[in-house]
Amino acid sequence: MKNIKIAIIGGSGLSQLNGLKDIRREVGRTPYGDPSAPLTIGMQGENEIIFLPRHGLSHQIPPHQVNYRANIWVLKSMGVEQIYAVGATGSIDPALKPRDIVIPSQLIDYTYGREQTFYDGSNAMVEHIDFSHPYTEALRQRLIAAAGTLKASLHTKGVYAATQGPRLETAAEIDRIDRDGGTIVGMTGMPEAALARELEMQYALISLVVNPAAGRDGDAVISMQDIVAHLNAGMKDVCRIFEVMLSTPG
Repeated sequence: MKNIKIAIIGGSGLSQLNGLKDIRREVGRTPYGDPSAPLTIGMQGENEIIFLPRHGLSHQIPPHQVNYRANIWVLKSMGVEQIYAVGATGSIDPALKPRDIVIPSQLIDYTYGREQTFYDGSNAMVEHIDFSHPYTEALRQRLIAAAGTLKASLHTKGVYAATQGPRLETAAEIDRIDRDGGTIVGMTGMPEAALARELEMQYALISLVVNPAAGRDGDAVISMQDIVAHLNAGMKDVCRIFEVMLSTPG
């Protein structure tokens, strides 16, 4: 994978990416408003990497107010071909434990009220994309191969359920998602993946489990302190996965 321009979209716990060389920063402009933050651009081997923190530099943008269209549009305008996104999730499947890594293979969208398409009628065009398989399989396999070289607990499939946020879900909502087939739950996976597909960009997600979802740990209250601890520890594994992947020809 030589001379491919790659973007990494950081989620909660990943607001900067280390290891890049010849770093510069650019402020992007789009027809859809401002992206979440200035773009950090640097080289990793022969690949140009663009890093964008989804929630802003200070993690100040809640999931339902992220300007997903601006974020994806600016990456496309920079010539990005492949997007690797990062997301923190709760686990619905009891086999998934905090700090586990999941490379999801499917998703279910429960979000509402978000600007979720570039084909909103303003450009007098209608386009129906094939979204049967929301994640690019070749990119998923690269993440799986890189994660497999580390000691992290890895799950190579999963169904990402995208909820509205910023509140966490109720136990009954998690039971519903479980019946629907969801195995992990997060707040930022949509419309990001669909927008990337509309602009013909390859996209895959690496998910870090940071807590059992509501009701999945008995009557225990979900602890934000525990979530932060799992984020801080688990994101080190995520960063190592990227270091391995980006240094491996593919």
